[in-house]
Amino acid sequence: MPDRTRTESTRTESTRTEGTPGRAGRPRGSSRAMLEEAAAELFLEQGYAGTTVEDITRRAGVSRNTFFNYFPAKSDLLWADVDAGLAELPRALADCPDGLGVTDAVRHALHQVAAGFGPGRVPWALTQADLMGTRGVLEASGLSRMMKQADLVSRFVAERAGSGAGAGRDLAGRCYAMAVLAAAVAAAGVWAAAGVSRGNLAPYVDAGIAPACAGYRDALGAG
Repeated sequence: MPDRTRTESTRTESTRTEGTPGRAGRPRGSSRAMLEEAAAELFLEQGYAGTTVEDITRRAGVSRNTFFNYFPAKSDLLWADVDAGLAELPRALADCPDGLGVTDAVRHALHQVAAGFGPGRVPWALTQADLMGTRGVLEASGLSRMMKQADLVSRFVAERAGSGAGAGRDLAGRCYAMAVLAAAVAAAGVWAAAGVSRGNLAPYVDAGIAPACAGYRDALGAG
């Protein structure tokens, strides 16, 4: 959680800036950060269900329109840092070395994304879920995110396998995408709960997805 004194000082300044005609508003990045900080505070103070978008914008000192410029819904605040990491997955897949087989390429890409999450970059929604009352909404909104990433990975697998792979290979690719992402999600949960000794996320993801990669290697071709 951010330093309360610094946050309140920044919030006061930001409210004054937005409400003063003829003065430039804050940089877009700081508005987003203030919304995330305000949401974290309010979810802890009064719970996720008891907090409205209006509560968050009032605490952050920004308009409702500013909120929806960044977040399509209140639940998206819970995934802000995770979504930023997931946005790196398409590039990580595209940059996989040509010499890697299908499963090794996916494993390499997921490792690259996970490596961006050090011990200090743990999404607060994961570590504070019970206090904030967000476990149910995390599960619901997390499923849609996993399905989106599964579509991405399964398309990559199909392209990597080449044309004419057949319906059986397509099914295996889809099943593999779901299995490897479910394993990555489980690994992230263990990592988040590991406390100050957790280290980087990448080793957890590597260990979690290894059995899925090994199990589907033959079905998807070498590697």
